[in-house]
Amino acid sequence: MNPVAQPLVQSQFIAPSMVSDSLQVEGLSKHFKGTDKAVFRDVSFSINEGQSVALIGANGAGKSTLLRCCVRLIEPDSGKVSLSGEDLSGKSGRALKKARNRVGFVFQKHCLVPRLSALTNVLHGNLAHCSGPRNWAQSLARQEDRQRAMDCLEQVGLADFAYQRCDQLSGGQSQRVAIARALMQEPSILFADEPTASLDPQSGELVMELFARLSRSRNLTVFFVSHHVEHALHYADRILGLRSSELQLDSPSHSESTASLREFYA
Repeated sequence: MNPVAQPLVQSQFIAPSMVSDSLQVEGLSKHFKGTDKAVFRDVSFSINEGQSVALIGANGAGKSTLLRCCVRLIEPDSGKVSLSGEDLSGKSGRALKKARNRVGFVFQKHCLVPRLSALTNVLHGNLAHCSGPRNWAQSLARQEDRQRAMDCLEQVGLADFAYQRCDQLSGGQSQRVAIARALMQEPSILFADEPTASLDPQSGELVMELFARLSRSRNLTVFFVSHHVEHALHYADRILGLRSSELQLDSPSHSESTASLREFYA
């Protein structure tokens, strides 16, 4: 089966009044112990349902930390985050896990179990909704869960590799398995932290095209960190820019240029 390779049509910026917020961030701030400098301070923005948003900035600007604070993988010092209208503040344990059930997160490192098959790794995404040994291996999984995992692999163009061990896949294929695992959670919003950083240019383009297609076909909100200005311009409806501990850019991608965005890396 061929990898995903469909022509991309640039999405248009969606006016906030047309759709509901998928993510709302208000006054978010973060310091790390041992330093007086804020990673970021008083950051506020909202992301509309079905929108694709890129977060850019130089190394050390706090992009990955901000992304993780949005789902409280890292605790912010202050501020408020709401997912699909549900405030995450004060939630912990099962309540926090339940609030994050419809959130997918794709990391720069693929975090797959190398000796297990692609299908089994995708099934692990079902742990967000139910635990137990049925999600540990494809041979134990319920038929409906196996079929859903196969459907997720089909969506990322890897159904033919379902039974291949993940340590025998290429970097680009491994990242697409990680995306399929996130899709297994049936997310309404997908966070991706520099998803192409460890990939060759061709594999990186395939992954970004996949994100764009999923956003359009599933009305999936995508919030991704990228060092590639071209990816931000081509694959995002909107671009946020962090610099000097502040959110200094929040603009439709069609209003920006390569030169204007490169200023955030100077």
